[in-house]
Amino acid sequence: MSIRIQHLNKSYGEYPALQDINLQVPNGSLTALLGPSGCGKTTLLRIIAGLEYADSGELFFGDEEVSNLHVRERRVGFMFQHYALFRHMTVFENVAFGLKVMPRRIRPDKDEIAARVEELLKLVQLEWLAKVYPQQLSGGQRQRIALARALATKPKLLLLDEPFGALDAKVRKELRQWLVEIHHQLGITSVLVTHDQEEALEMADQIVVMNQGKIEQSGAAASLYDHPENVFVTEFLGEVNVFEDACIEQGQLCLGHYREPVSTGERTRQNVTVYVRPQEIQILTENQSNVIDSAMVEEIHIIGAQIRLWLCRYNNKQRVQVWLSPAEFRTLNLQPEQIVWFKPLRLTMFRLPEMVDFMI
Repeated sequence: MSIRIQHLNKSYGEYPALQDINLQVPNGSLTALLGPSGCGKTTLLRIIAGLEYADSGELFFGDEEVSNLHVRERRVGFMFQHYALFRHMTVFENVAFGLKVMPRRIRPDKDEIAARVEELLKLVQLEWLAKVYPQQLSGGQRQRIALARALATKPKLLLLDEPFGALDAKVRKELRQWLVEIHHQLGITSVLVTHDQEEALEMADQIVVMNQGKIEQSGAAASLYDHPENVFVTEFLGEVNVFEDACIEQGQLCLGHYREPVSTGERTRQNVTVYVRPQEIQILTENQSNVIDSAMVEEIHIIGAQIRLWLCRYNNKQRVQVWLSPAEFRTLNLQPEQIVWFKPLRLTMFRLPEMVDFMI
């Protein structure tokens, strides 16, 4: 089931939590609401759920307007960060709870409930834990049970509010991959709230980047990462080097010794800011044409399959982060305090109020 939001607004007193939100969530997609704390993503999720109501605007599930429907009438499943499992109930009883409290006219009988719970426990690969209690489970197992319970009533939508925030990094990564597989297997429309950029980039079909109650940009992960529309999205989605000593002059982008033709239609000099991601910088051990600058290798950090360097620019002492593969690092044979040169493979340039984005 798709979700359509039109001109939605929500304020708490004089504080505007959401401002003119317009959003389409395609049927069967996993959409991530991504942004810093206080950006409005949880408020938007709660309005979709029916736990809060907007001050104005329209909310549709498919072709049905649900703006004023009670949470019980919206048929949504919830998965929260802190599990919210009942400690006095077994795993089986926790998953069955939503089915047992359904109105009598639509409540399944005892055998149907048992069959549904068994089906869901198999889905989350924990059927062997049906008789244990939540306190006997690991954090990852509890979150799997929380998902099974959220799916028990066959909701139209699955809403996930920071579901992996309480878990350690290894378990969080495993559960992210597992949840994506479950999502695509069921084909249910899901909305995930997260402040973790890596989580959103890895999991979501669509990412909605929010800031100060507004949607900054939405789209596929690759599109947002490679073609950000503004400075906030550029800086929020992943690591980036910021070069403020750049300008456009006589039809060229000028950054240190680097020059690249740019068609702007302007003849006067304009100051610009250039953004280059760490993996989009080429390291050279000999001076060549069109490099940005020379630099000294200050730090080398080997982090698994990635080598992270910190360079210090010769020109202005700016620190520049560069990511290399082990193969690149071995070929370059870099050492601390070595002098190198660097140039961008790809950059994004912002010149307010417009942006120029090109590949090199």
